[in-house]
Amino acid sequence: MATSSADIKQSYPLPVYNYKVEIDGEAVAFSEVSGLSVGFETTTYKESPTASGQVGPTIIHMPAQRTAVNVSLRKGLVRGTSIRVLYNWISTTTINQIQKKDIYVRLLDEAGDAVISWKVFNAFPTKLDAPSFDANSNDVAVESMELMADRVTIEEA
Repeated sequence: MATSSADIKQSYPLPVYNYKVEIDGEAVAFSEVSGLSVGFETTTYKESPTASGQVGPTIIHMPAQRTAVNVSLRKGLVRGTSIRVLYNWISTTTINQIQKKDIYVRLLDEAGDAVISWKVFNAFPTKLDAPSFDANSNDVAVESMELMADRVTIEEA
């Protein structure tokens, strides 16, 4: 069991609520980020047996191409930020000059310093959802954006 603050800092998991998102170097507040995954497709190879006494082909599964990354970002609708950052970005798709951007998601410690960072390479928006409107609700207006990217890397600070 950890007894000192240094032991606790090294051995206890970090909470997920303290993070920062940077889109192309600009910090943007999001309430939820999901889809930061690294994955590979697989390829199946079948070859004839080489050892005597074996029946049927030998089946080998191997990693193949890296799978595309689909990241979802959710945030409260804020004047001056939402349209400038998210809508202007996805609207470049209509003129077929999409801007691919690198995104950092940094998990922070209690002092606000980055501990682990996920870098999303060449991300571009594929969908922007407006908030759901309900006259009987007093919830915050939350918009969401879906991104597709080439890959994700994980870095420790």
